[in-house]
Amino acid sequence: MTIAFRLAAVLAPTAIVIASCSQAQTGDSPGASPEAATPFAIEEVAKFTQPWAMAFEPGTGNLFVTEKTGGFKMMTPAGVVSDVGGKPETAQGGQGGLGDIVFAPDYTTSRTVYLSWAQADEGKKRRAVVGRGKMVCGESCAVEGLEVIWRQEPAIESFGHFSHRIVFSPDGEYLFVTSGERMQGMVAQSLDNNLGKVVRLLPDGTPAPGNPFADQGGVAAEIWSYGQRNLLGIAFDADGKLWEIEHGPKGGDEINLVKPGQNYGWPVRSNGDDYSDAVIPDHTDDDGFTKPAISWNPVIAPGDFIFYSGSLFPEWRGDALIAAMQEVRAIVRVSFDGEKATEEARYPLGTRLREIAQGPDGAIWVLADGGDGRLLKLTPKQ
Repeated sequence: MTIAFRLAAVLAPTAIVIASCSQAQTGDSPGASPEAATPFAIEEVAKFTQPWAMAFEPGTGNLFVTEKTGGFKMMTPAGVVSDVGGKPETAQGGQGGLGDIVFAPDYTTSRTVYLSWAQADEGKKRRAVVGRGKMVCGESCAVEGLEVIWRQEPAIESFGHFSHRIVFSPDGEYLFVTSGERMQGMVAQSLDNNLGKVVRLLPDGTPAPGNPFADQGGVAAEIWSYGQRNLLGIAFDADGKLWEIEHGPKGGDEINLVKPGQNYGWPVRSNGDDYSDAVIPDHTDDDGFTKPAISWNPVIAPGDFIFYSGSLFPEWRGDALIAAMQEVRAIVRVSFDGEKATEEARYPLGTRLREIAQGPDGAIWVLADGGDGRLLKLTPKQ
């Protein structure tokens, strides 16, 4: 049964501070737009505990939802929610827990599904990992034969910046994973680890041939780009270009066009400053680093983003829709012109938004963050 969800008239006056993003600093936000009239009707469809990611199962319309607390759920098109078996044991705490879910490009025949999660290591260390297994469904669903195929190296005694978002290339040949810098800063500038990076893998988790640092061997062979911070969204646009969205420190959230071998500057350059108020130099034309397509100051605290391609909101096709947390608590819409981006509108929902997805019919689905997280379906107003 769906429940009417009343849209908040104003945003909450006090934001919840999370480890991945500080309180927004004052000042202009480049490309920022005023709050726009909400163009959609909103239904509350289900409730989850600290939901983190969701994905529609190809061919069925079933929606699978991960919860940071380790829960793994499936919701049928009729709205029936059940537990999914075979979930991994996760390291709980801070930003750690169960993460992303992605169905393989050949899922309808292979039944292969990919999950990411935070995994405990020796002592208090932990790391993000990616695993794959087979989704087997009868009266209920379970992942069978789940095995880890990729790990962050090294494990770090930190509860933050796992990132661990997953996307397949449009041709289905390559698996891209975002790997946060685990709140360690300068590791993002070094190629002897895979923290603060985007990695490109084969579907079995091994480094993809032709990666830009393959001749260095070791973990460098899997690195596609580096100098990145806490990358909580990664997606291909309709033209096949790869983009990621990441949290800056005190300011400086950004969207980047991901190119092989490029260095995006963290923590040497950022359009935000350190939490201690120590100044981090902004990007400049001559700094030698790849510049963001757009950045925000104050922050928007992105949870994830998609490129919209559906028919229900045709005027938004090709635009990025960002699920934003912190003070913004809105869907932020961004348009693109080549390698530059412009914020077009903010549609406030009055709640922290962790995840966003496009449904099979073009409806927009969002997961409200937190212990009383809600699954919301957005369709055009009549």
